[in-house]
Amino acid sequence: MVNLIKISNEYKTWLADLKKRIRSSQIKAALRTNDAMIELYWSIGADIVERQAEAKWGSGIIPQLSLDLKEEFPNVDGFSERNLRYMRSFYQFYSEYPILQQVVAELPERAKSELLQQVVAEIGENKEATENSAGFTFPQICTLIPWGHNIRIFTNAKTLEEAVFYIQQTIAGNWGRAELTKQIKEKLYLKHGKAPNNFELLLPEPQSDLAAEITKDPYNFDFTGLTGTYIEAELEDALTNNVTQFLIELGKGFAYVGRQIKLKVGRKTFKLDLLFYHTVLHCYVVVDLKTGDFDPKDVGQVGLYISAVNHQFRTEMDNSTIGLLICKSKDNTVARYALESSSQPIGISEYEIANAVPDKYKSALPTIEEIEDELGEA
Repeated sequence: MVNLIKISNEYKTWLADLKKRIRSSQIKAALRTNDAMIELYWSIGADIVERQAEAKWGSGIIPQLSLDLKEEFPNVDGFSERNLRYMRSFYQFYSEYPILQQVVAELPERAKSELLQQVVAEIGENKEATENSAGFTFPQICTLIPWGHNIRIFTNAKTLEEAVFYIQQTIAGNWGRAELTKQIKEKLYLKHGKAPNNFELLLPEPQSDLAAEITKDPYNFDFTGLTGTYIEAELEDALTNNVTQFLIELGKGFAYVGRQIKLKVGRKTFKLDLLFYHTVLHCYVVVDLKTGDFDPKDVGQVGLYISAVNHQFRTEMDNSTIGLLICKSKDNTVARYALESSSQPIGISEYEIANAVPDKYKSALPTIEEIEDELGEA
């Protein structure tokens, strides 16, 4: 098959055209420019898909093309068989690009954020669309992140909306490839903005939408190292002792203010678990931790803390304080009913901590007592 491809006049003509296009883009310089490189990869991926379909060359086209391009451009990285396959997958994933434009346009209120204004501008007004012979539009949104990040996204995302989400989060959080991989593995897309809340009822737009966007459900607290039974004070200690990882898990914009904040209300003094300030929302965020199941009365307690912070911390420059109740587990229906009765903006999320030893293996491992007995006998 490879020999047939190599002697094919059609293949020779296409290869010559590819070489010409690569040279004309001044490849050594262009490959240092993300936009030019990704657009080139898109066009090569499109060509591979079309040639495989039309010429019936099958999978043999990629090894042969890789050899020929590396021979012609020995000092240029990116023409390995593996990367050529990624180029093909890249084109196949985004080949229905008009749908992507529709997805971005329909994201609820997200387009009001600075980032998505930039994204919409990049793919719409400020850049000319590039089309291949099949008529599919090149997704300019992908030039906003490096090629390695793009590979992680289009090889893992199930939908175009999910891909746009991870591109958005990568830019907003300035994520490296390792962090992006971690967030994809932890299914951030499915958790992001999913916490039950009453923000839409109690906050003006766009703050209500942005407030919902900063929540997750559930949060991952594996970094605390907690196992077995623990109390709220121990969870709070573990979170604040790992405050950098805690802030990363909360997401972009959270600034740590303090823990066990004293709030004097009338003759009583209350202690707020954790207080943050959100630099995008320009408001304080009250965080209350619960190591048990959600109880509707917890909403009233968080509401009191929010009201106290509004009176004692908030200035004219700040937006309304919001609350985030993080508990071990909850019934979403009960949570929503409880939120409807609250006059303060609150979100309710769960947290998860992976067991150090999965339950199914525990019975196969000796207990401390059994180990001690064995050592005693020895």
